[in-house]
Amino acid sequence: MSSRRDFFKRLVEPAIKEEKSSSPLYIRPPYVKDYSLFDKECIECEQKSCAKVCEENIIIIEAKGTPILNLQSSGCTFCQECAIACQKGVLSIEEGEEKINATFYINKDLCLSHNKNVCFSCKEPCIDNAILFKGMFEPIIDIEKCTACGFCLSRCPTKAIEFIIK
Repeated sequence: MSSRRDFFKRLVEPAIKEEKSSSPLYIRPPYVKDYSLFDKECIECEQKSCAKVCEENIIIIEAKGTPILNLQSSGCTFCQECAIACQKGVLSIEEGEEKINATFYINKDLCLSHNKNVCFSCKEPCIDNAILFKGMFEPIIDIEKCTACGFCLSRCPTKAIEFIIK
């Protein structure tokens, strides 16, 4: 006999799958003042200046025409160039946050350190000093300090750094 939790989970799963497929979530550049403007303003932007001025080359334009971050090879330095170049006002240094819309965490099953191997690959590039170690083998990400810059993601040899979109 199934539990009530299983019953409700089966009821909700189709709605969750439909929601995910109809509105994909992306990691967006920092300095966003209103996320709804991506679908309204960025699509009409012909210049796509934000991607052109990105020093780390992590801003790419997805098929619909909006900027997203590809953090596979580098991270965001928060240089402000994308916000300065944004002609539609979607990115704004004055009104937006110097933060990226993702929350990073460490998958303990994939992490070398959590599996008793010495590895500091994620900590070394962390510009916010948000990765803390309990001893030598237990890294954790302090979500209060983490700006989701992505440098740890690109440096982890086992892809143990994962994220959820906020």
